[in-house]
Amino acid sequence: MAQSPEKSSGRSPGPVAVAIISVSDFDGSVTEAPGYNPFDPSFLIDPYPHYRPLLAGPPQRANFGLPVVLAARYGDVVTVLRDHSHFSSKIPPYAINPGGDPFGGAPTMPFSDPPVHSRLRRLVARDFSPRRIASLAPRIRELAATLLDEGIRDGRFEAMNAFADQLPVVIIAEMLGVPAEHRARFRRWSDAVASNSATMPGMPVSAEVREGVAALREYFAREIERRRKAPGDDLVSALVAAHDQDEVLQSDELLAFVVLLLIAGNETTTNLIGNGLLALARNPGEYERLRRDPSLIPSAVEEMLRYDSPVQTLMRFAAENTGISGTPVETGAMVAVIFGAANRDPAQFPEPDRFDVGRTPNEHLAFGEGIHFCLGAPLARLEARIAFEAIVERCAEIRLADPTAALSYRGSFITRGLRALPLAVPDR
Repeated sequence: MAQSPEKSSGRSPGPVAVAIISVSDFDGSVTEAPGYNPFDPSFLIDPYPHYRPLLAGPPQRANFGLPVVLAARYGDVVTVLRDHSHFSSKIPPYAINPGGDPFGGAPTMPFSDPPVHSRLRRLVARDFSPRRIASLAPRIRELAATLLDEGIRDGRFEAMNAFADQLPVVIIAEMLGVPAEHRARFRRWSDAVASNSATMPGMPVSAEVREGVAALREYFAREIERRRKAPGDDLVSALVAAHDQDEVLQSDELLAFVVLLLIAGNETTTNLIGNGLLALARNPGEYERLRRDPSLIPSAVEEMLRYDSPVQTLMRFAAENTGISGTPVETGAMVAVIFGAANRDPAQFPEPDRFDVGRTPNEHLAFGEGIHFCLGAPLARLEARIAFEAIVERCAEIRLADPTAALSYRGSFITRGLRALPLAVPDR
């Protein structure tokens, strides 16, 4: 968990763009703050230069079809995340993309406030106990070794398709009791749902997203009914039993949570592994440090989370008139909580643009902060640690197969992950 934010660095505030509108004025137009436009194609490739002006002073304001306040500095992000009474996680109707809600309007932990959030988290936390997560380690280790054996051919390795895309989805699918032959479609559905984050709030989504959302919900609705008739020892069966016995988890909440598990347990860890591999390939000295001292791998995973965060931004919504470090925030305004910027804040992290596998302290915000701190963080850390242990053991070095080739990213300003990562990986 993050410590209390440090005091301001005392630097002069940068330029502030003010574009105040009411929610009823939403017309889908985009007006960017100076130096910051998350819909610019260059942003997807490398958002970090776009964040630097936001770190120079108090939160800036922008109009992206709705009033938005950009919380980027470490201290401001912590303030917003800890104050759920003023900054709600519940998405208001005007910000929902028609046809793009994979949860069907049901509350979920990331997008609810107390007391609903407290009830949901208390119910499902028992299925993510330290013992339950630790018991997955042998299977993760076995799977990581198998994927590397199958994926590395003649010193070449397409790290996303052969490894980072596979490991998390197999583990979460097995936890949910999903047959192996269905995993490819899950990856496809998850990618379609994740691509919805590139759509501006309130705007209709693409046919691909609508179809992915509908297929995912239909599949798990059938699986839930199947578990009622023939329960197993998987997580879906456990959640069904909790619903049927205690009547705590409503039917729509049950379906929403299973869908959430698949998406969250897949997308973010895939991005963590892929982004981490890219950082190591671009910093061969740091990879050599890990080879010499594998005990640094847990620290390296934390640095990967900080340096190129799998989730770059989430939204909060002002429940009443308030402010952040002197910047006014009107009722109903969106607040963009920019983890990717906060994790590169020089007021919190010395030399923030340097990748250092031994960085300490490293109180990053990649998993959030406060009551919404990611429930799946222990599983993501375990998967990443085992993945990089296997890679360091297997590969004498990793480097980009073609350092001059442009990299392609999926997702949007919300998440950050590679479509492909061709590596050269000579064996020991």
